[in-house]
Amino acid sequence: MAIRWLRDQRGSVAIGPTLRRDPWWLEILPTIVLLGGFGIYSTWAALQNAHYFVAPYLSPFYSPCISTTCAHVTLPLIGTWWTLSPAFLILWIPLGFRGTCYYYRKSYYRAFFWAPPACAVQDRPKTYTGETRAPWLIQNLHRYFFYLSIVVVAFLWWDALLAFRFPSGFGVGVGTVVLLVNAALLSIYTFSCHSCRHVCGGALDTLSRSPRRHGLWKFITGLNERHGAIAWASMIGVGLADLYVRLVSMGIITDLRIL
Repeated sequence: MAIRWLRDQRGSVAIGPTLRRDPWWLEILPTIVLLGGFGIYSTWAALQNAHYFVAPYLSPFYSPCISTTCAHVTLPLIGTWWTLSPAFLILWIPLGFRGTCYYYRKSYYRAFFWAPPACAVQDRPKTYTGETRAPWLIQNLHRYFFYLSIVVVAFLWWDALLAFRFPSGFGVGVGTVVLLVNAALLSIYTFSCHSCRHVCGGALDTLSRSPRRHGLWKFITGLNERHGAIAWASMIGVGLADLYVRLVSMGIITDLRIL
């Protein structure tokens, strides 16, 4: 029999039966594994401060590299006084954007905080305050993370273009394709979000009076309907892109030249 959290009249928590006999926890299990694993890996990769660049590939976790201590400097905005991993100067933007994403909120609220874990299964929190108190007030910054993420995506495309520029001249390697696919997936994820949809048409009272914005809004709406699948694909893609650059830099695998 499936189990659920029950709260008795004294407020103590006990485990008891529920009417649900299906494995409702299977829906949140992939979220725990994938989202939790990505969080652990991205934190580990940022702390390494090594093996994030092998010409001409730069890991997306470190892009743009804005410290002069970088193995590959994109923009020398931060001097040598920065002694920590340069990933921390940038990684907070895409992680903030992804962490405050409407789709991911639903996912990790259910999987990690059990609020609620599934239909007909009781919430773990004793009270519900929504996103009106700290630390959940930060969720309201999603639109601003969206604007910053556009800048990061632009640099990822620049990195993808530089991935054609080998020390020996123009070429195409497996890493080139990896960075191109990563930039494309992150672009689709960024521009399919609710904030982008609102920017395109949310402020209009009558969409028919602005046919161009209406058309753009309809296109973004179509992408937004698949935002969940796009979110997972882009998250896995950026993790694999960093892993590929790291393994090539460490000499564990060899980057194959296609052209």
